[in-house]
Amino acid sequence: MNLIRAQNQLDLVGKTPLLRIESLSHITGCEIFVKCEYMNPGGSVKDRAAKNMIDEALASGALKPGMSIIEGTAGNTGIGLAFIAKTRGIKATVVMPKGQTIEKEKMVSLYGAELILVDAVPFANQNHFYHTARRMAEEEPSKYWWANQFENLANFRAHYQETGPEIWQQTDGKIDAFVSSAGTGGTLGGVSKFLKEKNAKIKTILVDPDGSGLYSYMKTGQFVSQGSSITEGIGIMRLVANFREAVLDDAYQIPDQELVTISRHVRDRDGLLLGSSSALNLAAAYRLAKEMGPGKCIVTVACDLGERSASKLYNDEFLAEKGLKVSGVSLV
Repeated sequence: MNLIRAQNQLDLVGKTPLLRIESLSHITGCEIFVKCEYMNPGGSVKDRAAKNMIDEALASGALKPGMSIIEGTAGNTGIGLAFIAKTRGIKATVVMPKGQTIEKEKMVSLYGAELILVDAVPFANQNHFYHTARRMAEEEPSKYWWANQFENLANFRAHYQETGPEIWQQTDGKIDAFVSSAGTGGTLGGVSKFLKEKNAKIKTILVDPDGSGLYSYMKTGQFVSQGSSITEGIGIMRLVANFREAVLDDAYQIPDQELVTISRHVRDRDGLLLGSSSALNLAAAYRLAKEMGPGKCIVTVACDLGERSASKLYNDEFLAEKGLKVSGVSLV
């Protein structure tokens, strides 16, 4: 038995297990796995990027003693930065758009970070959470270090250097496909590039929710969005540095009903309570398994657990308002 004895919380970031989803593997005849990123101490895959961005900034001198970290985020990156900052004795400010789950807002505050809520507006609006954080850092450069998770390639490197190699090792190199959504593109970029360098035959697939433009960009070269999604922090409408690193074969667009259905299925049959982005990823892995046929090994990312999506994904009244069903539906 390999038991870890950690010197501090930072030692617990990464090295997450790979979990076989028994029910979906049985249905498809494939081996479907999720990388259990919810087991990071801050509760999500974003702990990896947060840690590496801060570590690289400290090493380079960009983040100096006495400065505060600032970032605009839809949730999990803010929680990760708040957690890592608290562990390192650094102050953090998180700028978040209104309308994210109350659970994420509370987690940022519980870690002691300053939480600034701004109106949810299009990216072109200078009051967007991204521009607000950037502007605050530019106006007080001696006070703030801006993490800039979309363009900061320390995000990508966290997954190219660690997450990808872990998946390769955990599957003994016998992986046929990797599928993931993209918030900044760090996870998808790092893992896909590493796996493709190990074996170019591994299929690497983007999954995009309605309302994002990445699926359209992959298919047509243009950012066009249709509809909306209950997912948070997933999908973007511009080409950012971390996503540019991704090496991809194809893209799926998954409607909310599919991720809602898969979330209930694995909760009831596997005892796994997924967050919305995790359910989106697993819905895509399930679709890919049916397309590829039996005998394949498919890996995706369980970004976080369902407690951070409780007020939306597991709120039947909210889902009904969005026209989504939680009963009378099944996997097909």
